Amino acid sequence: MNSRELMGTARRLAESGASQPTQADLRRAVSTAYYALFHSLARAGADLLTGTSRGPAWHRVYRALDHGKARDACRQQAARRTFPKEIRVFANAFDSLQEARHRADYALDSWFSKRDVLAIIHTAEDAIGKFEQAAGRHRRSFAVHVLFKRRQP
Repeated sequence: MNSRELMGTARRLAESGASQPTQADLRRAVSTAYYALFHSLARAGADLLTGTSRGPAWHRVYRALDHGKARDACRQQAARRTFPKEIRVFANAFDSLQEARHRADYALDSWFSKRDVLAIIHTAEDAIGKFEQAAGRHRRSFAVHVLFKRRQP
């Protein structure tokens, strides 16, 4: 999945309609913005841990990213202090956008405004941009952080 294409889809959904898009479009835009973050992390993990050749190992690492475990890892304050600001921005956005996606996909009584959804999309775009600016070693370390369970020595 291409995170840039997903972000374009999210923006088109949020900006559809004359003035106010439907709740269905706004909800899909929120969900799609989250998935852009998710797939940017999955791709970075696969690329940085196995190389960019899309063989079986690459696909296995890409598919290994688990939504809940990644969110839990993003919330770990002690571990996150070791990452540079770009990675912390991404981790915060991952956490908050996953919560927004859950509201959009499962909380039937939630209502989304166009303005709020555009802010969510901006948060996702900013987080992906900052994540991509971070040094490869920091992105690789973060991918390891979210993909693998930490065990005490």
